[in-house]
Amino acid sequence: MSTSVTTPGPVATLLKRADLIFTGGLFLTVLLLIMPIPAVMLDMFLALNIGLSLLVLLAIIYVKDPPEFSSFPTLLLALTLFRLALNISSTRQVLVHGYAGQVIDAFGHFVIQGNYIVGAVVFVILVVINFVVITKGAGRIAEVSARFTLDALPGKQMAIDAELNAGIIDEVTATARRVKVQKEADFYGAMDGASKFVRGDAIAGIIITLVNVVGGFAIGVLQMDLSLGEALQKFTLLSIGDGLVSQIPALILSVGAGILVTRAAGNANLGTQLAGQLFRYPRAMKIAAGMMVVFGLMPGMPMLPFFALAGVAGYLGKILQDQEDTSGHALGDEPLPGRKGSAAGKGATGKAGENGAPAATVPGAAEDVRKLIEIDIFAIEIGYGLLALADAKKGGELLARVTGVRKSLAREKGIVVPPVSVRDNLELEPNDYRFLLRGKAVARGQLMPGRLLAMNVSGSKVRLKGVPTREPVFNLDATWIDDAERKNAEINGYTIVDPASVLITHLSETLKLSAHHLLGRQEVQLLVDHLKLTQPALIAELLPDLVNLGIIQRVLQNLLRENVAILNQPLILEGIADFASLSKNPDDLSELVRRRLGLYFVPEFECRPGVIRAVTFDPRLEQWLAGKIHRSPTEVGLALDPATTRHLLDEITRRTAELTQAGQAAVMVVSTEIRLPLKRFFESSFPRLVVLAYQELPSATEIENAGIVALPMNLTRAELPVKAAA
Repeated sequence: MSTSVTTPGPVATLLKRADLIFTGGLFLTVLLLIMPIPAVMLDMFLALNIGLSLLVLLAIIYVKDPPEFSSFPTLLLALTLFRLALNISSTRQVLVHGYAGQVIDAFGHFVIQGNYIVGAVVFVILVVINFVVITKGAGRIAEVSARFTLDALPGKQMAIDAELNAGIIDEVTATARRVKVQKEADFYGAMDGASKFVRGDAIAGIIITLVNVVGGFAIGVLQMDLSLGEALQKFTLLSIGDGLVSQIPALILSVGAGILVTRAAGNANLGTQLAGQLFRYPRAMKIAAGMMVVFGLMPGMPMLPFFALAGVAGYLGKILQDQEDTSGHALGDEPLPGRKGSAAGKGATGKAGENGAPAATVPGAAEDVRKLIEIDIFAIEIGYGLLALADAKKGGELLARVTGVRKSLAREKGIVVPPVSVRDNLELEPNDYRFLLRGKAVARGQLMPGRLLAMNVSGSKVRLKGVPTREPVFNLDATWIDDAERKNAEINGYTIVDPASVLITHLSETLKLSAHHLLGRQEVQLLVDHLKLTQPALIAELLPDLVNLGIIQRVLQNLLRENVAILNQPLILEGIADFASLSKNPDDLSELVRRRLGLYFVPEFECRPGVIRAVTFDPRLEQWLAGKIHRSPTEVGLALDPATTRHLLDEITRRTAELTQAGQAAVMVVSTEIRLPLKRFFESSFPRLVVLAYQELPSATEIENAGIVALPMNLTRAELPVKAAA
């Protein structure tokens, strides 16, 4: 048995030595500035200059995203230096020998037909086009793009952080997007500087050509004994040929730079983008054909070219219109997976999942009758105006991003969210959506496809052009804007998200708030079965002697209800096993388990390492509230009079508002005895309020008091506990 070793080809070997080739090229460029070279070698270098310029232009056409060609500014500088070095070498040849190789001679005699006046006019036109039109425009675009990109950098980074915190993307994706944003800023900043070199090169080309003409005329008359006419003819042709050889590659590179800085990021090369966008509208092609016919009928106009072009445009318009009709009909007949009343929902078979509701089969079968009473645990219903978000064939990413939310919640909270059904509902408004939990609507919102949501997270006073609205998750001021308004929004500190991201963020927060409703007996059994593989002794001790599956479920639900992750399941079940002999009440068990988990979830609410800024209660008020606790076998709560309730609502609202305005979590720390009753009593009024117990805080954690909820004035001394009154 023999093995063969693949030997890398010569091209691969050269590419591995690209650093040495580039370094050698720069060193050779420096040598060209000071050393004379023969005319044959000069021809080779001039041809190489033209070839490299064309290669760069073609590479730019096939680039999908401008920052992908991040080396272009450096390459532009290197090629500009190489071209100037060739200018000096050719000038030396022209002035010393009166001959600079076949390339320059061909440009001087064949390209401009030996007429130096025509050559001068052509050279001036090329310089004007390059310097005034292309280079100046590309430089201005690069300058504006660099300024806008750098100004929008903080807003883009905030948007990435917001999506990361909402669970829309993971840490790896966030890091990749941050790197991409930074590369984009670096690229446009470098392009702004590189455009100045191109402008300088255009000016240098004019000066070098004028110097060649004047110097060559003087040398021809004074040293070569040529007549005035001969000297003017000979050296003007050579100088203009030299200028044309330099200006054409410069013009190609300038065009390439202009194309690169005007490109928008996309998923295809420039040719595909232009074809897809220019020929998107068949009606425009037909109107253009009619206009060409009108031009052809004008007196004195040649009919043949205009009529020929009109025929081509009309034919293309007809072909495109036929394709659009066929495609639109097919797309219209293709239902969204899980769509109510669609053909796919009646005869096709399919499995329930994230792509939609379970597909129906032949009516009359027993399993079909059972499916009629099945309810999706969680579902998303969208209006028909949002169907494109869920259609992968039209670029919709909703289904894939729903899967991403489920994975994110599994990583963060330790709960496996059941498959989420996505279906349309004709009863909704076109751009509305809603979330259903076991058939009950728990949240709803509205999107504007084709627009972006600009959220005013920084408190900017600038008003954007668009449709004012409220962000559905955090109730922030927001505006639906067009893409043209995006840069203005980013510069003024707005966070920009697309419609799908708005829906996904809303979904993520809704699932977090509803997590305890999603955890059923079957899900708990699956968690226990999975844990039995690694913790068999723990499960054997816990079940069925100490507690049953229902108690474990209630404890886990209590933790999820207050946004405490259940990732550390062995520690949670060990806590239940340790305290089950003291109480079988799930509320008591969950409070005891929270003390063990405090080391893991309390740091989430720290304002700085080891410090929690929180609202506290007057000790006398805590003792009074402890006497108002009402317990039942299934629930715990407070029994308060309306006046005291109003006082506590006002105090908590005022204190937590100060924390929220400072960008901190609304946290309240109280004694263990009243923590759960207080949380349950005010849960409907303050769903995002975090209530911690002193015993849950890690030993090294300090409390920075953000305010004390005082004793209400309506409480008399006689109503207070004896110890407190004393």
